[in-house]
Amino acid sequence: MARRVKNKNAASIQITAEQILREARELQEAKIRPPKQRITESAELGDYRLEKRKEFEDLIRRVRWNKSVWIKYANWEESQKDFDRARSVWERALEVDYRDHTLWLKYASFEMKNKFIDHARNVWDRATELLPRVDQLWYKYIHMEFMLGNYAGARQIYDRWMNWSPDQEAWLSYIKFELRFNEIERARSIFERFVDCHPNVGAWIRFVKFEMKYGDIARARNCYERAVDKFEGDVEVAKDLFALDHKAIANVPPSHEKRYWKRYIYLWINYALYEELDAQDTDRTRDVYTLCLKTIPHKKFSFAKIWLMAAQFEVRQVNIDRARKILGSAIGMAPKDRIFTKYVEMEMQLGNVERCRKIYEKYLEWAPENCRAWTKFAEFEDSLGETERAEAILEMMPKKKLLKKRSRQMYQTEEDDCPQEEEEMMQRRNFQLLEAAYKWKKNRIGIQ
Repeated sequence: MARRVKNKNAASIQITAEQILREARELQEAKIRPPKQRITESAELGDYRLEKRKEFEDLIRRVRWNKSVWIKYANWEESQKDFDRARSVWERALEVDYRDHTLWLKYASFEMKNKFIDHARNVWDRATELLPRVDQLWYKYIHMEFMLGNYAGARQIYDRWMNWSPDQEAWLSYIKFELRFNEIERARSIFERFVDCHPNVGAWIRFVKFEMKYGDIARARNCYERAVDKFEGDVEVAKDLFALDHKAIANVPPSHEKRYWKRYIYLWINYALYEELDAQDTDRTRDVYTLCLKTIPHKKFSFAKIWLMAAQFEVRQVNIDRARKILGSAIGMAPKDRIFTKYVEMEMQLGNVERCRKIYEKYLEWAPENCRAWTKFAEFEDSLGETERAEAILEMMPKKKLLKKRSRQMYQTEEDDCPQEEEEMMQRRNFQLLEAAYKWKKNRIGIQ
């Protein structure tokens, strides 16, 4: 029978778990390590090396596939300053698995670290020839030549790499390399090869921005028109619209799904902003917006952003009638919440209260179940001091909350006209647009 403890009070000396572990560690015997061997004679050194090499060779025979053994063997030979033997070990390792690019990287690093530059070049040449799809090998090779100041050699390596049609980052790296030395013409020729290799909208936009920065207006415009012509579909729109014998823009994606059109529409927007802000060509800007709106299949889907930008452009040109016509067409062909609200804001800024009321009435005809539209209309009347009108509107508002799935979809899709990255890029234009808006504001007085 177990003995019962009568005194259950806490002991005067408490022992913690940390104290137990510390004492156990102190009482633990030290690990047995082999004694350090001091070599004083060349014969003794030769015996040591012979024994060590035998250990490595025996290990390799057992686990020939283990690359860490090869790396340790080569590094040991390097530590003995026997570079020829170290090189031989690396070559033998590559015979086992030449597809492992890390072996090539470590081999070339060994040659560079010990300043065998020609040997390093030989390693890089063989590595890039056998594994041309491994970008890291190319980057490391180019970096070595760049650090050595061999810029012509680095350019030749880039040219060899581009023959394998690598991804976009490789091309952009080559272009950046040439721009570092202010080689504008070389960079332009690389861009030509780049858009041939990667004929997508993003590549053409980069090309156009390059011409805008380093070229002139004529070059940039030509680049834009080549871009839209590159994606020309089956639909042709107003071939003789532009002056100077330019081709019409008929860049229609093959599929009528909105997700395929987002980047395409951004190309139009960027083109229009360029014509307005950089080229300062009002007629061309208007033509770009008109063509873009004609090209979009509004019966299937539309983009509120392009309607609003076209209208805002006309406002900046102090052409209010054109802006009203554009927004009226938008309401008739592709009504969206944003179009109604922005139209009301424009008319309110111009002081046209009755026009605002008519727009809100159209808004409610289109979406009578949209509680947000009713609320906005009531708030509008209340802001004018028309309390009775506001109360009447709220009385007419549907009592049941009908905007379930449909209303949520409207709010979500309207914010998704263009990809987020393009939205961020467009913000950089806002300061220039503000300047244009300021010019319009000065001429606004007296416009009805």
